[in-house]
Amino acid sequence: MLSLEAHIPHPSVKGRIDHFGVDVKGQRLFVAAFENHTLEVVDLKSGQRVHAIGNLAEPQGVFYDPTTSHLFVACGLDGVTKVFDGKTFQVLATIKFPDDADNIRYDPRSKGVIVGYAGAKQLRKREEGTGGLGFIDSNGKKTGDIVIDAHPESFQLEKSSSRIFVNVPEKKEIEVIDGGKRSVVERWPVSEDNFPMALDEANHRLLLGAWKPPQLLVFDTTTGKQVAAPEIAGKTDDPFYDSVRRRVYVLTSVGYLEVFEQKDADHYNRIARYPTPAHSLTGFFVPDWGKLFVAVPAQNDQSAEIRVYQAH
Repeated sequence: MLSLEAHIPHPSVKGRIDHFGVDVKGQRLFVAAFENHTLEVVDLKSGQRVHAIGNLAEPQGVFYDPTTSHLFVACGLDGVTKVFDGKTFQVLATIKFPDDADNIRYDPRSKGVIVGYAGAKQLRKREEGTGGLGFIDSNGKKTGDIVIDAHPESFQLEKSSSRIFVNVPEKKEIEVIDGGKRSVVERWPVSEDNFPMALDEANHRLLLGAWKPPQLLVFDTTTGKQVAAPEIAGKTDDPFYDSVRRRVYVLTSVGYLEVFEQKDADHYNRIARYPTPAHSLTGFFVPDWGKLFVAVPAQNDQSAEIRVYQAH
């Protein structure tokens, strides 16, 4: 199913590791070292860390735009998203959101990016909402916002429509946004905490990682109804859907990487479970390569590393 083919050491990285980005053509991986306050740049050809961008206030979301070679990094502590030159790593633009800038997604309609963020701490009880999605063009200019009801933990964009699906665990719901109208058009209730999200657009299925209890919640995007809820080993911050092999890879905090096979759109069976160090719950799946990268944070006497798995 998956074979472990490499360990990329990160001995200087301490604490929690958050999300990843990738430069497919240049074979580089970008790793948000959250508690280390750095963005780590990995050359995958040599399997080595080659650069680090420092003084980032808890980096979380990362996206590399190959058309412009611009690197977007969202930071949680100060709500800032910075745009870097992907070759020189010089800062090109700085965009300030109210608080906790987190996930970043590419928006093919605008050819820019969308950043999820929280409302400012002093504004969090106002009726107009406590979170949002911010739109940024490819050069780092902010072009608009969508206000939502609380902090967006994760979100996914449909390619075939203007819909954006947003996990809002504080409200226990998925908020469905019309990206063209830039407004919330539906709210789907979720029975459990809903944090990370993956999308299987071809089968109209949305995959959510629930924490209490740990489950993979599957929603039908045509009806907004939950259709499956297989158990997972522990809480996850990153599930990934592999459309070629019809699998779901789930990284969990309790020491397992789990693989589910999609029998059909409503049925998912666990077919493999691989041991990983505890707290290895973030990573990145690159469909072009069929590779899954797993973040292993430093703990006890073990240094941080990135584990590289090849799908078969």
